Amino acid sequence: MHLIIAEKYLAAKRIAKILAPKKPKEVRVNGVDTFEIGSDEDKQIFVGLSGHIVKLDFPKAYNNWQKVEARELVDAEVITASTQVKIVSALKKLGKQATKVTIATDYDREGELIGAEALEILKTVNPDLEFDRIHYSAITPKAINDAFANPTEVDFNLADAGHSRQVIDLVWGASLTRFISISAGRLGKMFLSVGRVQSPTLALIVEREKERDVFIPEPYWELSAMLKTKDDEEFQVDHATKRFKDKDEVDSILDKLGNTATVSSIKTSTKTDKPPTPFNTTELMVAASSIGFSVANVKRITESLYTNGFISYPRTDNTVYPESIDLRAQIEIFKTGPFKQYAEKLLSKDELVPTRGKKETTDHPPIFPVSLAKKSELDEQEWKLYELVVRRFFATFAEPAQWETIRARFDISEEEFKASGARLVVPGWRWYYHYNAPKDRLLPELKEDDKLDIIKKEVQAKETQPPGRYGQGRLIKIMEELGLGTKATRADIISKLYSRAYVHGNPLQPTKTSYAVVEALEKFAPTISRPEMTSKLENDMDRIAEGQIPEEEVLNESREMLDSMFNDLEKNREDITELLRAGLREDKIIGTCSSCQSKLMIMRSKRGSRFIGCDGYPDCNFALPLPRSGQIVVTDKTCEDHGLYHIRIINPGKRPWDLGCPQCNFEEWKKTQEEEKKNNNGKIKPKNITDIAGIGKVTAEKLSEAGISSVDELIAADAFELSKTTSLSVKKLKGWQDAIA
Repeated sequence: MHLIIAEKYLAAKRIAKILAPKKPKEVRVNGVDTFEIGSDEDKQIFVGLSGHIVKLDFPKAYNNWQKVEARELVDAEVITASTQVKIVSALKKLGKQATKVTIATDYDREGELIGAEALEILKTVNPDLEFDRIHYSAITPKAINDAFANPTEVDFNLADAGHSRQVIDLVWGASLTRFISISAGRLGKMFLSVGRVQSPTLALIVEREKERDVFIPEPYWELSAMLKTKDDEEFQVDHATKRFKDKDEVDSILDKLGNTATVSSIKTSTKTDKPPTPFNTTELMVAASSIGFSVANVKRITESLYTNGFISYPRTDNTVYPESIDLRAQIEIFKTGPFKQYAEKLLSKDELVPTRGKKETTDHPPIFPVSLAKKSELDEQEWKLYELVVRRFFATFAEPAQWETIRARFDISEEEFKASGARLVVPGWRWYYHYNAPKDRLLPELKEDDKLDIIKKEVQAKETQPPGRYGQGRLIKIMEELGLGTKATRADIISKLYSRAYVHGNPLQPTKTSYAVVEALEKFAPTISRPEMTSKLENDMDRIAEGQIPEEEVLNESREMLDSMFNDLEKNREDITELLRAGLREDKIIGTCSSCQSKLMIMRSKRGSRFIGCDGYPDCNFALPLPRSGQIVVTDKTCEDHGLYHIRIINPGKRPWDLGCPQCNFEEWKKTQEEEKKNNNGKIKPKNITDIAGIGKVTAEKLSEAGISSVDELIAADAFELSKTTSLSVKKLKGWQDAIA
């Protein structure tokens, strides 16, 4: 039996369907779905993993944060533990029957490691198992058939590079996270995470915010005039001095301006707008971010489009199409469907010459569409991203766009004013790829020495602006430039910063906790907060992949680097604790108490519930409620009515909830409760059955088995009949109904 292992369930299913002469047979093995084709003699079984089916961890003895010092993790043993027991069990069962295995996981560092992990499990039950590897960049019939026709070997050097990353990230992350969290007194779910890539990325965000904090705006003034032609066309002209720093100077010029402008010169020229290069992972992230996608969604959606056979492999550095791709054939796929007119125009060209980016690799091509998707096959977000990939692909074969530009100068009372215009005269590649295109800026028809009436003169007071925060796309680009993370991990790093409540919003804004963590690291462990260290380790991992150095050498060097860092951390533990706790306290301040002018803080009761309380307690009892779950982020937006900071609640896997001003929220809640009382004769109708006094989990299950799962169903039920099926007394049931009806 020939066993084929794919990285995901859907990939295994699609590959089996492509290779099968007829529909593959679905067979469950130890609770795992597999796909069979062929007879007993030449049977092929396809099984999908769930990404990594094992994980690295420390032995249980190291789990107690209070008893085991963080530094002990630096040289602790790293063990492998199963994360997908059913899949591991299925692999062992299939491995005993197999005569050959083909690793068909994604072809990159992570995919090679996932395949090697599965192979290691198989060899525990079948040490002499024959194995090979296939590489593909799209899950299409041609790509899969070509891959199986040209098998290669498992690249254990590449797998070692992936494994070294896991070990280094575990050891650095676990030890530093434990040290910083214990120092700050933040344990349990609220721990402060530190990471080899995460922390220097966070430092970038905090450093930009510090630049904004110290930025002192400078006033300046702009002088403009509104002109009108003989044909009553109006347009604005601006003084040649773009920014006046002296208010008296601009006022004196304004005072001397007459009511007529003369066209002193007109210059017309043509500007060439070159077509874009093919998408690699970073460029796709940047482009998708500019049209509203988060980098986490881009990663998730492109993975789905790839696995379903619509686009090529989405994790690539390449920006040059390889010669092996029949590019004309790829465009011909779109001769029908919504992109027909674009495909036909490209196919009418005698020669298709795509643009070339600066990065060329041999593992995967740039990201391009590999099959025609129907809009009905995808949800709205998937289609939007798929269309972006299709249009970018077309644009790389198109001609440059041409713009006609006009620069006009005007004389107003011997003061020079300017105006410029531009219009797209040859759409070129922008006809295919319309995203973020500059708009035409049209000027009326003008000639030198034309006289124009001035209908308005205006001075606008403005201020210089601080440097902008990083948007997700821009941050991904900077991470790539600095060697922080890889094309496969950068989106996850940004997602982690959000989930740990280190940042909020987009562009990314750091919390005060972030300030404290970054400041502590920069002051006492600067290596972890700077990109040079992680960039060096990334280069070392590349050298492992290329077979230049052994994995063990890199792991030992990273442990020595980390151990040295702990010398400074432990020596300055008290200062670190003070710094962190001051930052954490600042992140809990909501505003000023309207009753006593003390600080309003996020607090916890003796029972552990959260609330906003007054720092002046017990003299002041002012308090506001907070949601039971989720991490609380205090934003810098304040309520105009109450002066309190707005709050955002973050729950893993859910969209952030902007609660807003806690006082406004509470008042709105009270208003809703009063309205519900009016509508229910003074009673507040509970939302869930378990909200009714006397109904716990067991009783709710009894009611559910009787077909009662909502409050309305309980109100409408016949208490006598319901009593027979639930063994609950009629008196008790009627009591609940009376209480809520």
